[in-house]
Amino acid sequence: MSSASLEKPEETFVEVVSDHQQIDDDFSDIDESKVLRKIDIRLLPLVSLLYLLSNLDRGNIGNAYIEGLAEDLKLEGNQFNWCLTIFFLTYSACEIPSNYLLKLIGKQSVFIPTIMVLFGLTMTFMGLVKNFAGLFSLRFLLGVFEAGLYPGVSYGLTMYYAKKEMQSRQAIFYCASSVAGAFSGILAFAIAKMDGVGGYAGWRWIFILEGILTILVAVSAFFLLPDYPDTAKFLTPREQQFVIWRLQVDNNYKNVNEKIHLFEGSMRAKPDFTKFTEEDDVPLKVAFLSVFKDPAIYGHILVYWGIICPMYALSLFGPSVIYALGYTRGTAQLMTVPVYVLAAISAVIQAFIVDKVGNRSFFVLGDLLLVIIGFTMALVGQLKSINGLIYAALYIAGSGLVSLFPGIISWVAINFANPRKRAIAMACQIGLGNFGGAAAANFYKTGRYQVGHALCLGFATLAIINVIILQLGYTRANRKAKEDLRAGKYDEVTDLQLFKMGNRSPFFKYGL
Repeated sequence: MSSASLEKPEETFVEVVSDHQQIDDDFSDIDESKVLRKIDIRLLPLVSLLYLLSNLDRGNIGNAYIEGLAEDLKLEGNQFNWCLTIFFLTYSACEIPSNYLLKLIGKQSVFIPTIMVLFGLTMTFMGLVKNFAGLFSLRFLLGVFEAGLYPGVSYGLTMYYAKKEMQSRQAIFYCASSVAGAFSGILAFAIAKMDGVGGYAGWRWIFILEGILTILVAVSAFFLLPDYPDTAKFLTPREQQFVIWRLQVDNNYKNVNEKIHLFEGSMRAKPDFTKFTEEDDVPLKVAFLSVFKDPAIYGHILVYWGIICPMYALSLFGPSVIYALGYTRGTAQLMTVPVYVLAAISAVIQAFIVDKVGNRSFFVLGDLLLVIIGFTMALVGQLKSINGLIYAALYIAGSGLVSLFPGIISWVAINFANPRKRAIAMACQIGLGNFGGAAAANFYKTGRYQVGHALCLGFATLAIINVIILQLGYTRANRKAKEDLRAGKYDEVTDLQLFKMGNRSPFFKYGL
């Protein structure tokens, strides 16, 4: 073997000016910040309101419970917990089919308002139930109808925003759930004053009035909710083209004008994916199977489990935990408000920082540590009967939990390339991950809150372990992609083949 064969391959640099440069010049008349403001104003307030109402409708059963729901319906044993559990089972089972159906229909302006009308009607009828069977059946339907909203809107946001803008927008959208948590306590406190009006108990009016509100907003959404950029009427045709183009560039290029590092035996320049559209992508069924063959999705699902369990435990049982500290029902409702307000503020601030810094998993780990600290405090407070420590723990755990969701959703969005695979991956994470909500519905039993705190602590630890595994896996995949390119493995692969590979392409860089 000659010494020459052991030498490092000769490296060369070539200046590659892609077709993007010409396209970029064509868009020199477009003010990107102005377009983003138009999208923000037109999209974020509306989808946030829709998600607020969705969270209000699924979580108000916790408010109704301390207003006498269980006593009036004569619920026994674990019947109330089963009413919570069945929602999450159907909600989780229907999320992937819902996103699949949305992709087939192709019009979120029809799909999202329709399912909202349906779960608004379901919520209204919950105010009329007479027994366990009626409540159980309607919670079953509520899960079916609500399943498509969160993954559907989350996917819709990825069609408008680049990676560097994703988490801040996801945070604004998701923080509607925190506003719902705060608003739910205030609203329940006010509506409960209607106890006896029309012969209905106060908890019934909570369901009836909030259901009617959902229906009214849903009807307006038929006219206000835009579809995707190619048909968005609030954008000019020129702006529509620009939004589509910038996302194509964002998925595949760091810079328009860049030096491509070429190695001996490989003359493969960076491909131009902007010439392809979603119609050139792999069929929907193939994309569906490829997501389930990707081991990363299972890591993301486990992370979601580790977060969703304590999140729903806090949402469903927060008022009961506070009520058990010795406060009146009305005071317990109101004491949940500042917990969610602080959580929402911290989540939005952090999201804007993350979009600037770019390392999502680092902040995810930090938030998970807050959750662990919070539930450790709650567990100690429960065991030692320190009420102030338990209430303070809700603030710390809540701030970490609400900040986590925008991070883990945007992390999936940026690491599954091409719209079809991304839509399915997001639905899988949210849908299969929400089965954890069914478990969370049974974490807390009256008088045994320390068990619930311990379980939340365990699931948060599970999330930390899987975040670290994903970090290591993505780092290794990025390194291997560089090595394969240097070895010339993709010299003869066409641009179209690379485009169809999505995030498996060696030119795709996984985000950490």
